[in-house]
Amino acid sequence: MIALLDNTVLSNFALVKRLPLLVQVFGKHLATTPYVVQEYEDGVRRGRVPPISFDWIAVLPLTRDELTQMTHLQQQVDAGEASCLAVALGRQGIVLSDDRNARQVAGQIGVAISGTLGVLVRLIKVGVLSLEEANRLLAQMIVYGYRSPVETLEQLIK
Repeated sequence: MIALLDNTVLSNFALVKRLPLLVQVFGKHLATTPYVVQEYEDGVRRGRVPPISFDWIAVLPLTRDELTQMTHLQQQVDAGEASCLAVALGRQGIVLSDDRNARQVAGQIGVAISGTLGVLVRLIKVGVLSLEEANRLLAQMIVYGYRSPVETLEQLIK
C-alpha cells in the first residue's frame, strides 16, 4: 500500500533531521506529490523548515482522474492535502497528515490516514526506535511547533 506523505508530517521529521526514519518504516511504498514538494519549498523560502532534497522519495504525478478529484477536494483542504487524498483514493493508499481538515475529509471519502504520532508508534512497533527515542523525537517536534495531542507516546503503545 502506498503511503502518501503530506507536508505536515514531512516538516515534523525534517525539522528534527530524521527523514530517513520515514523510509525505514515505509520503504519503497513512501511517496508524495509535486504539490507537497511545492508547499515544503514555500516553507523553506519563509524560513520555517530546512532545505532538503527530494531524491529519497517518489514524487508522483497525478493522473487526469486524480487531478479532477484534487480539484473537488481543494474546496475543503489545501493543494498538498488534496493531492495526497486524491492519489490515495485512486490507488488505495494511506495519507500521512496531521492536518485536521485533511483527516476529516479522509474519513468522509474512505481514505486511510495516519500522522506523525502514528509514524512514531509504528517505528517503535517495528523496532526501529525505542519508546524513549521516539519520545525524545516527539519532544523535539513539539519544540519546533508540532501541536501534538499527547506529550509522550506511552498511552498510544498497545
